[in-house]
Amino acid sequence: MTATANNASATILPFAEPAKAVRDTRPLRLITCGSVDDGKSTLIGRLLWDTKAVKEDQAATLARDSGSQNDLGLPDFALLLDGLQAEREQGITIDVAYRYFATDRRSFIVADTPGHVQYTRNMATGASTADLAVLLADARAGLLEQTRRHATIAALMGIRQFVLAVNKFDLVNYDRAIFERISNEFREFALSLGVRQITAIPMSALKGENVVYAASSAMPWYEGPTLVEALELATVRSTQAGGFRLPVQRVSRPGESFRGYQGTVAGGSIKPGDSVAILPAGTIANVKQIVTFDLVRNAAVAGDAITLVLDRQVDVARGDVIVSLDGQPMVGHEFDAQLVSLQPGGIEPGKRYWLKSGARRQRVTIEPVSQLELSTGNWQPHASVLDMNAIGKVRLSFEEQAVFDTYEQNRATGAFILIDPDTLNTVAGGMITAKRGDLGGIHQTRSADGQRVLLSLPADLAEQLMASELFASRRDETEIRRLTAKQAAEIFTNAASDI
Repeated sequence: MTATANNASATILPFAEPAKAVRDTRPLRLITCGSVDDGKSTLIGRLLWDTKAVKEDQAATLARDSGSQNDLGLPDFALLLDGLQAEREQGITIDVAYRYFATDRRSFIVADTPGHVQYTRNMATGASTADLAVLLADARAGLLEQTRRHATIAALMGIRQFVLAVNKFDLVNYDRAIFERISNEFREFALSLGVRQITAIPMSALKGENVVYAASSAMPWYEGPTLVEALELATVRSTQAGGFRLPVQRVSRPGESFRGYQGTVAGGSIKPGDSVAILPAGTIANVKQIVTFDLVRNAAVAGDAITLVLDRQVDVARGDVIVSLDGQPMVGHEFDAQLVSLQPGGIEPGKRYWLKSGARRQRVTIEPVSQLELSTGNWQPHASVLDMNAIGKVRLSFEEQAVFDTYEQNRATGAFILIDPDTLNTVAGGMITAKRGDLGGIHQTRSADGQRVLLSLPADLAEQLMASELFASRRDETEIRRLTAKQAAEIFTNAASDI
């Protein structure tokens, strides 16, 4: 059988058989997602079982824990994933479970994510590191709101490869028309999200049909790939493209003769002699040495944990980002972003949150712009409050300069979480989409208790204003953002060019 799907498979990305089966050394990270009871844990359990990733002691435990087996005489494959007592008692997935399996061609790291709405935040966690999403849909129910929510979150997290697993297909008598209807409906929805690499597969996770082994006898009309064939031909997201990024996690100073800046390379590559900039200050230096725990290296690439030694004494602190001179990230006070609200109470407009990205933690104010209507796929403007599990577009306003790439360019430096300063709970996860122009002068912003005035002023002028009697009576209604002389000059230049 070839791995090229016909029209019935509703495949947008063709799957061409490679010239020869060469094992890919890079593991593919994937998630299973979708609505509750669509069979996500059972599917992964079946994958582990049929790829011989279940050890003998695990198989014995599975047979014991399954109790009375189903009508097919098969164990409960979901128990290979659902390890929490609450998950086994309720028959649901709550936490994200990671498992490893391999075929002759490549290895995989799979995350089983929960389908319940109240655990959407756990699904977002699993999607944040995945290269591909296996989206399950019950053949009897089709696409549900939670199915669309998970697909949208996966797309926002930068996943551009989807496998639509139309599961429990044996319960609809392998009806081809049902498969075509569901796959075409999802294709239209996915295209609205900007996703074009889609493969739809009819399957029965419990029976193992079209999971690892083809179900030619049950579905002779389907000529597309099995799930494993589709996974083997997927691509791993590259982290080498783009400029060098090193978020500084720690300044290493074991003695007077050594100063290094430690962190994990978040993008690109670096070698001794390269020129770099330290953001947000913009200081420029050259790389003198690249040190790891046991040797001095000639180069470093994304994913390497290194200590970078520069050729001069510069002011670098935890939270700064060391970048290449070419292809630098965005630096500013105002950014556009998309986020997923993760806690009851949602996101309050005008409230000051902690934003954490890498080792940086900064104060930020959120202004919702629009919210996604999952039933239609349209963005509804002027969203006032983003409730729990809402997906929204927002404007971020920082008190100090922030450094970001767009999430599409770099996951590590384009993602963030919001922390409620009162409860210290993580209330949202977000992705940077663009930089907004710096705002200088006087502006009104909305807050939970009414209108506030934001003053963007040079630091010396801001101090004088705060000390004045005129300002004392309006202190609670006014928020001041201090600008450096360089920032003030940039704002003046930009304003003059717009006149």
